[in-house]
Amino acid sequence: MDQELLQKYADFIVKVGVNVRPGQAFLIRCPVDMAFFAHCCARAGYEAGARDVIVRYEDEQLARIRMEMGEENALSQVLPYELRSWLDYAESDGGCCLLAIHASDPEAFAGLDAAKLNRVSMARRKAMKPWNDYTMNDRVQWCVAAVPAPAWAAKVFPGLPVDEAVEKLWSLIFDVCRVTGGDPVSEWRQHVAHTGARRDQLNAWKLQSIHMTAANGTDLTVGLAEESLWEGASSKAENGVDFIANVPTEEVFTCPHRLRVNGVVKGTKPYVYNGQLIEGFSVTFRDGAVVAHSAEKNDALLGELLASDEGACHIGEVALVPASSPISRSGVLFYNTLFDENAACHIAFGAGYPGTIQGGTAMTREQRQALGMNDSAIHEDVMVGSPDMDITGLTADGKTVQIFKNGEWAF
Repeated sequence: MDQELLQKYADFIVKVGVNVRPGQAFLIRCPVDMAFFAHCCARAGYEAGARDVIVRYEDEQLARIRMEMGEENALSQVLPYELRSWLDYAESDGGCCLLAIHASDPEAFAGLDAAKLNRVSMARRKAMKPWNDYTMNDRVQWCVAAVPAPAWAAKVFPGLPVDEAVEKLWSLIFDVCRVTGGDPVSEWRQHVAHTGARRDQLNAWKLQSIHMTAANGTDLTVGLAEESLWEGASSKAENGVDFIANVPTEEVFTCPHRLRVNGVVKGTKPYVYNGQLIEGFSVTFRDGAVVAHSAEKNDALLGELLASDEGACHIGEVALVPASSPISRSGVLFYNTLFDENAACHIAFGAGYPGTIQGGTAMTREQRQALGMNDSAIHEDVMVGSPDMDITGLTADGKTVQIFKNGEWAF
């Protein structure tokens, strides 16, 4: 790989994506086989003024062994020190910020008991909720970025030797993340401005609902939560610091009303859930809840997802992404939600982001729910956009406005 672009990528993610501030603790989650990239990010973190850099390595192969052979009760247990090891940094003087580096094998847990996987995942998510709320509520700066681990690269480019697949995926990541041109900060500044203009127009319309249609049978009306806000590209943490939560990001997104979603929506890309692929899905909503579902591959797993908790069969996010986004133009299926969700419009089963309701981050869960925001231990994005998708919106004064035409912004 190009070492200069590698360091530019790391510098951008840390200094602009996370936007590490002097005196903060900088927490990094990273796959153990991509430690060299964690080292690049650690250096950038210290250069930005972090008081300490803490790297938590994750081992996917070990995780599979444990899931296959371990006792469910032990796997589901989160000991107090595990939670405190995150909260202690968040509550410390100077606070903290987080970078999550993704490089997952899309089928790391293929062939394992899907029900067991889901139960363990849900138990751990619920136990870690006090920490997860820090990111969902933007109480800290956080960023998710990706690097091409061999198993993931081999899935994306199965016809190439693994080392060539890794190099090709590196090149593609640099390209779609606006690093290849050599000045990612400037390119992202322009991108954030353009995305912000779309967001501002959507907010100016004060939309009550949007209607999504496509030739594949999608016909979905999404009512929006009261006081909903459209967000996009950059976010602002509780401490007032701007950050970019996802690199890459092409979406403008908001909060649906958990009881006002009706119709049918078809999946347009495979979706990775708990290390297994769900493909060719269709979901029917009535009064906000999923009342029917099917999938060409792993329908039972989709059912497990939707039954995870009371809020899992409702949606917490609807996001708009043009079909001409850099990820979509690449023509590559990434088998990674961070990338694939930025190639197509998507919805998310589960929790909404408090920042997509006016004043939502300062509200209680009950106050947000009263406005229509969904609550759940999960937040799982699934891709539903297509090049022929049309989207209209209903404004507060009863007018219909064109938002998307043939998969592209109409304004």
